[in-house]
Order: sequence, then structure tokens, then C-alpha cells
Amino acid sequence: MEKPEPASLEISAKTVDEAVEIALKELNLSREQVKVEVLKEGKKGLWGLGTESARVRVTAQLEGPNLEAVAVEVCHQLLRFMGIKAQVTAVDPPPTVTTPVSLDIRTDDSGILIGRRGETLAALQFIINLMVGRRLHGEAGVSLDVEGYRHRHYESLQNMALRVAERVTATGRPVTLEPMPARERRVIHLALADRPDVSTQSTGEGDARRVEIRPKQ
Repeated sequence: MEKPEPASLEISAKTVDEAVEIALKELNLSREQVKVEVLKEGKKGLWGLGTESARVRVTAQLEGPNLEAVAVEVCHQLLRFMGIKAQVTAVDPPPTVTTPVSLDIRTDDSGILIGRRGETLAALQFIINLMVGRRLHGEAGVSLDVEGYRHRHYESLQNMALRVAERVTATGRPVTLEPMPARERRVIHLALADRPDVSTQSTGEGDARRVEIRPKQ
């Protein structure tokens, strides 16, 4: 699926400042939340003759401090609606996370938020990205964790992948892992991507998709 482009408007007005102000109202954003490109400066004519309008392109920026602040606020709001008391903090993402913003939730209700095999956590992350993207008129990139669960789980998957790879190399026989969601299969693939002795591929359909680790010929 193609990523949606950030919201962008081209506005003409008497001055650049006026055109920017109109665009900000249309996008419902502040000046700090957008990138402004001046397409035409505009000029005043003598006695109203030869006047040219200014024209600007204003594009929503879903990155940096603005995205982080909105993501934390949205996460807090969602947790309050769920009746969960929690502390939400923006943290440095672990190596397996490539999104621009990573949030960690600290709460006594961590089990409820994580769910079976992290399924509830994945659903919360999906909802928060939708809410943040709608607020900022673009596509958000927010990863969500609870008490460092996802980071620990991913490390466990990486270690398991390395152990299985050693077994495959020693025996010369492929090993097929248990079914995993796409996010976990990706961790396995990345963990073994640079190994010269084994290769990985996903097999199966839907919820039954698995990673097969094979010796390289």
C-alpha cells in the first residue's frame, strides 16, 4: 500500500503572510507544524495596476518535536478513555524500530495493554497512529511499547533465530518456526539477513505463515 502524501495546499493572496494564514486555517495547524514554500512573492502595482498575488505551498510536517508531542498527548487521551492510569514517555527507539517516534507506557495494567503475544499492544499502536495521522493531516510513524515488553520480546526472537541458525548449520537441515505475525517474522528475517550460512523465507498463508530457516547451498 502506498503511503499517503502529507496534506498540502497552494494558496494565493495579496501577501505571502496572508496566504500562509489562510492555509494554516484550512489545515488547522500552527506555523511550527508546516513547511512553507513561497512560489510567488507577489507585488503591488501602481494605483492598483499590474498587481500580482503572492502564492505559497504549505505542507504538514509529521516529524520531530511536533509529532512526538502529539503522539504522547493522543496516547494519554486514549488510555484515559480506557480508564488506565499510566505514564507515557518518548524514548529512543530500539534497533528493530524504524519509526521517527517511539513511546513507552509505564502502568500497573501492563498485562491488559500487552494482551496475548502483544496483540492488544499492536492494536493500540494501530489506533494511535490513525489518531495522530488524522490530527496532523498525514501519515504518522509511532511505535508503542509497554514497560519495554516489545524490546525484550524482539531480543528474545533474535536470540532464538541465532540458536536455530546454528542448529541448521550444524545439521544441514531446514527448520520451520511456529506461526508468527508479520512484525515478528520481520525480526527473524533481519536477525539472519547477514548470515552467510543460512537463508530465511516465509511460508504458509494468513495466520499460519511461518519463517523457514534453511542452510545456504
